[in-house]
Amino acid sequence: MTTGQSQSHPRNPTPSHAARARSFDDAAAQYAANRPSYPPALLDAVEEEAGRSLTGARVVDVGAGTGIATALLHARGADVVAVEPGEGMAAQFHATLPDVPIVRGDGNALPLAAATADVITCAQAWHWTDPARSVPEALRVLRPGGALALWWNTDALDVDWIADSADRMGRFFGIDVRAERSRSTDRTDLADPSGRLRFARRMVRWSRRVPVDTHLANIGSHSAFLVTPETRRTAFLAEERAHLLKTFPDGIVEETYDVLLLVALNT
Repeated sequence: MTTGQSQSHPRNPTPSHAARARSFDDAAAQYAANRPSYPPALLDAVEEEAGRSLTGARVVDVGAGTGIATALLHARGADVVAVEPGEGMAAQFHATLPDVPIVRGDGNALPLAAATADVITCAQAWHWTDPARSVPEALRVLRPGGALALWWNTDALDVDWIADSADRMGRFFGIDVRAERSRSTDRTDLADPSGRLRFARRMVRWSRRVPVDTHLANIGSHSAFLVTPETRRTAFLAEERAHLLKTFPDGIVEETYDVLLLVALNT
């Protein structure tokens, strides 16, 4: 679920933040096969806000997961090192990008020397860090004038079928999807509550067409579903399939995303 950080259903104990983070390791292959990537226009926007080309830049991709964003940065010509805490995600990363270096660690304690990165990126993962620790760590590792770039794919709630789907998920998890979306996209202070960083904010819209099974597997790869009891998760996804096939009778779903991009310079 990309509209916000959802919670477990009230009838079940709320899984801990750490348990949700660990849930990705057992689903790394599902994550790699079904999660959306990012459009070229996003990296263009990163370069514009950072004031430099990614080609030849020393880039640290934090919370790299299975390497979805890392692969794009590498293809752009960046000299990338990935940082990933999860054993299962790191193993999938190795299988996908065997020639790109990856080190075990997280954004709260980067296993890297000071002033060694031109750009630090964090795709779909900054909310797993503690900004009180991850912001100073980013500033420590960045060179003067370097850039911290954070981004998330978020659901385009102005598209009717996506809004309807998000509302169904909101009812399932007992959250207000629209309020969560507003909170996560309109306030850059969530990225740095200390106010030390001055973020530029961009939104980049894009879409992809995928089979309904890919769309459902993408939904199911989010931590809120991964920590939900299997019977409840399976029942919800079966009902969601029926809803989707009414809108997309050919079985091909057009997902539309607004990528939220935040970029701050180490001044």
